[in-house]
Amino acid sequence: MNEESVDKWADSNEVKEYLGIGRETVPKCLNKRGMPAYKVGRFWRFGISETGELIRTGGAATIETTEKDTDA
Repeated sequence: MNEESVDKWADSNEVKEYLGIGRETVPKCLNKRGMPAYKVGRFWRFGISETGELIRTGGAATIETTEKDTDA
């Protein structure tokens, strides 16, 4: 398999940094916006390209951010 075609898997902290969102927003994205994620054991893993696509298509545009979310 070509290494370029393999998507990078990220944990919730990496997704938080990648998207520039607060830690409270990641579960909101999972619950309300259907962010593509996979549970491996007790941890969530996110495909970076799938997450980026959700943002590019506006799928996460209506998630309300709280004051906690803006605190990094």
